[in-house]
Amino acid sequence: MPKITVEAPLHEKEEKLEQLIKSYEKALIAFSGGVDSAFLLHRSVALLGKENILAVTAASPIRPVAETEAACALAVKLGVPHRLIETAELSLENFLKNPSDRCFHCKEELCRQLKALAVEKSFEVIIDGANHDDLSDYRPGAAAVRAAGVRSPLQEAALTKAEIRALSRRYRLPTWNMPAESCLATRFPYGERLEIEKIGRVEQGESFLRSLGLKREIRLRSWGDSARIEVDPGEMVMLLERRREVLSRLQELGFQQVSLDLGGYTPAGGTGAPPLP
Repeated sequence: MPKITVEAPLHEKEEKLEQLIKSYEKALIAFSGGVDSAFLLHRSVALLGKENILAVTAASPIRPVAETEAACALAVKLGVPHRLIETAELSLENFLKNPSDRCFHCKEELCRQLKALAVEKSFEVIIDGANHDDLSDYRPGAAAVRAAGVRSPLQEAALTKAEIRALSRRYRLPTWNMPAESCLATRFPYGERLEIEKIGRVEQGESFLRSLGLKREIRLRSWGDSARIEVDPGEMVMLLERRREVLSRLQELGFQQVSLDLGGYTPAGGTGAPPLP
């Protein structure tokens, strides 16, 4: 199949994706429940049939419980074969040290389990929801994915995040406009050792912020006992109106200093910024 470029018309990218998926015949799908993997799962079911796919969701303390539960619920709604596995990143010293290639060790652990399950269930191909935009981000985990032989058909079809959202809306998928998510380890600067207690309080803090009615991306960046909140600029007023409530709850969780990033949410906000003053 000829390579396709990001400048190609959307209908050509769709055709490329269809060719790729059909060529697999059977596929084990890494399914987080997010926009990309949900779209990939939907198209794989349509093109290969439910009997030829298996959606696999990883559960771990580094992944919000609400996200895992939502993935399971969506799999039920789509009526697809689904398996929940538990990954053990927090047993890996190279992950806990939180180096700049932390994501490599996380993905390596995930791929190890996916490959074992693929062998057990006789699936020759494992696919994930990486898209073309991911190529421009710093993603050391991509090297682990490639080394494991995992395919990324959305990326191979040069589909961007915006295009996947548009197609998801066309197919009436409930995920088309959901906020972007990432593992909770991304809330900590590189070099700060990861601990389950610290990860847990970040998850509780973000869950609380979500309960206030915020609809878009939320990140609670943690540096020691300080926290920085990142939200969509359009939702800052709502947050500031409940400033005292927010401060009280986050201090209960152990954050002594709490600030709001006036620049708003950024995907790379927790990778390596200097500590808060």
